[in-house]
Order: sequence, then C-alpha cells, then structure tokens
Amino acid sequence: MKDMAPKGEQDMYLIRSECSFDAAHFLKGYSGKCRNLHGHRWRVVAELKGETLSEEEQTRGMLLDFGDLKGLLKEKCDALDHCLIYEAESLREKTLEALREEEFRLVEVPFRPTAENFARYFFEEIQRAGFPVRRVEVFETPTNCAVYEEQ
Repeated sequence: MKDMAPKGEQDMYLIRSECSFDAAHFLKGYSGKCRNLHGHRWRVVAELKGETLSEEEQTRGMLLDFGDLKGLLKEKCDALDHCLIYEAESLREKTLEALREEEFRLVEVPFRPTAENFARYFFEEIQRAGFPVRRVEVFETPTNCAVYEEQ
C-alpha cells in the first residue's frame, strides 16, 4: 500500500459530524406562518478543517478525534433540545410568567432564532472551544438549510 505521509502545505483535510435537537420557536415581527409558535427537528452539521494530521499516538493520522467534535455538538444541541427558544424581549413578561408556571423549558437567545443565526451561533461555539471550524450547516427542515462560514 502507498505510504500515507503528508504531502504538503496545499493539502486540506475536512471532517464532518452532525447532531440534532427538537425545539419550538417563532419569529416576532414576521408576517408569515413563522410568526406563530412552531417546532422543528433542527439538524446541525459541523465541518472542521486542517492542513496536517496529528502525530500524537492516540490520534495519529487523524485531523481530530471525531468523539471530541461529536461530544461538543451533543452538549450544545442537548442544551436546546425540547424547549421553546425565543429572542430576548420578544415575549411579554406575563407570557413568560405563564409559561414558567406551566414549567415549560425556555431558552432565551440574544438573536432572532432563525436557521442562519443558529448556524453562526454553532460556528462561534465550536470556534470558542478551540476547534478549527470551517463551516456549519443548520437544517430547519430536511430540505431547508442555512450555512455559516468565515472566509
């Protein structure tokens, strides 16, 4: 078999992992159907990049251990699973009080909860964890996807 030694600086390795979560949201100020409370099975696909593979014994020949990326994605997705995600200041305090009294799980975010904003959110969370993220795709439905990548 041919030797798999590194070839040079032009090489780029990519790995992808995905996770999903189920959550409700709505878009305040939107004039279509999405202004109403509704849910999705959100699918998050993260892609990491690198020019060299690890030489450490445990991860030798790998860009990164898939388990590390998968663990981070699962942690971030689990934090949003089975809840109502809402933009800060988009619900009346009375509404929030009623939802809390019903013991619904609520997650407030500082952005409008769109697929585009979630793509950027996950990108930044993965980057903050020290991973060399290339792009993140967030599927709101099986056929509708938003992508965030930095140039």
